Amino acid sequence: MPELSILIPSRNEMFLAKTIENILENIEADTEIIAVLDGAWDEPRIPIHPRVSWIYHSQSIGQRAATNGAARLANSKYVMKCDAHCSFGPGFDRIMMEDMQDDWTMVPKMYNLHAFDWVCTDCFHRIYQGPSIPCEKCGGEMVRDILWKAKPSPETTAMRFDNTLRFQYWSAYKKKQEGNLVETMSLLGACWMVTKDKYFELNLSDELHGSWGQQGTEVACKTWLSGGKLIVNKRTWFAHMFRTQKDFGFPYPNPGISRARKFSRDLWLNNKWDKAIHPLSWLVDKFGPVPGWDISKGILYYTDNQLDPKIMEACQKQLSKAVGENRIVSVSLEKIDFGDNICLPLERGYLTMFKQILAGLEELDTDIVYLAEHDVLYHPSHFDFIPFKDKYFYNTNVWKLRLEDGHAVRTDFCQQTSGLVADREMLLKHYRKRVELVEKNGYSRKMGFEPGTHNRAERVDDLGSQNYESKFPNIDIRHDKNLTPSRWRKDQFRNQRYTKGWQETEEVPGWGKFGELLNGLD
Repeated sequence: MPELSILIPSRNEMFLAKTIENILENIEADTEIIAVLDGAWDEPRIPIHPRVSWIYHSQSIGQRAATNGAARLANSKYVMKCDAHCSFGPGFDRIMMEDMQDDWTMVPKMYNLHAFDWVCTDCFHRIYQGPSIPCEKCGGEMVRDILWKAKPSPETTAMRFDNTLRFQYWSAYKKKQEGNLVETMSLLGACWMVTKDKYFELNLSDELHGSWGQQGTEVACKTWLSGGKLIVNKRTWFAHMFRTQKDFGFPYPNPGISRARKFSRDLWLNNKWDKAIHPLSWLVDKFGPVPGWDISKGILYYTDNQLDPKIMEACQKQLSKAVGENRIVSVSLEKIDFGDNICLPLERGYLTMFKQILAGLEELDTDIVYLAEHDVLYHPSHFDFIPFKDKYFYNTNVWKLRLEDGHAVRTDFCQQTSGLVADREMLLKHYRKRVELVEKNGYSRKMGFEPGTHNRAERVDDLGSQNYESKFPNIDIRHDKNLTPSRWRKDQFRNQRYTKGWQETEEVPGWGKFGELLNGLD
């Protein structure tokens, strides 16, 4: 029984045979190779060898599905996924298994693969690998001279993803790495090794992403957030050929990466993966400061001071606990001892509320701002989410709790200002204009209450919004002094689309029974 199975998904890959030949030349352990011919036969033919087997699909099933099929056939403790255009260092398989731990994902250090040069058949002019063109010297025919060697620079051992979850190299972090086994935040999806059990336990090639794309982010997040480690082994290496243009690009119609990126962002930014023991923010903090992620958070708490003091105190205590050391600015109509307080001696109303929000935004100096209302119990997971610029984000995982009896309802469509988080500069621009418009024309519901939630002509700006759901819900306490009315039955909604996902309960994860939650508040 082999110790390691190398899984190579391929479709119209002209260098598959060369990749397999190179692996056979460099393995030193009991290692097998399982190649997947996904929708096309191999050309040139892959080597006939006792360590090589292959799977053929007459119609393409996609890279992730192909890799999963190969993994199911593996009879080894470890599996390694690699692209069909790579070379490897001597004994890479033995070295990696010697250093491996069962809860790790391991990557060799990475070089760029110099696979070939173009050489003119007439004048012998030579150029570096790329798309096929006539000789620039004499116009003659160019043919490939296969070299298949690793370029000595750059040597990649540190990788990350940005706050849109796109892969990035990270040369600055490389300077912090010491020793032969070093941690990396992320990886390129071209080559990685894991136990077969862990491969399936973590579903490291989740086909819900689509055929192709985002696998480095997927493997990195699933490894780290499940309690494992992502390790680069500097004692060995692999080299990857990067293809970028014309006939030196994708070897089949590019399936696109937009679906994978959309699914990936929703999964990780909303902390939806059910096997995670850490939120994504934990990983960002572990490697922090991470370029593009070193974002300061501020909480803008606002109140009209008409709330029952017991409820107000309970919500303030919960908010302080949930946000940790992040700065809180409170804006009230009477002075309060909570956060950095700003008192605006105004009459309660919509314009006053908008002015309170604007005053808090002007006081804060953070990159992003979470709006927090005085009668909402915020769960810590609410503040794990990091928004993109140029869009408003609403946490729709919220239960409305009736104070008088502990009954609660929720829907899938609940965009509330109390769940709004966005870039501070963007919010500032919006609320300055909103206050100006309301002071000039008075408040009209046609302009919308929540930024970015409609496209009517009266809107304040043209920016859109997007929903997210925290791992655990927030609790919106409904009482007799709410500025907006409460609805407890579906028939109370004029537009029934706002009742989608209607649920009623007396207990939710993360909070327990609402009756017990309300003890001491009534």
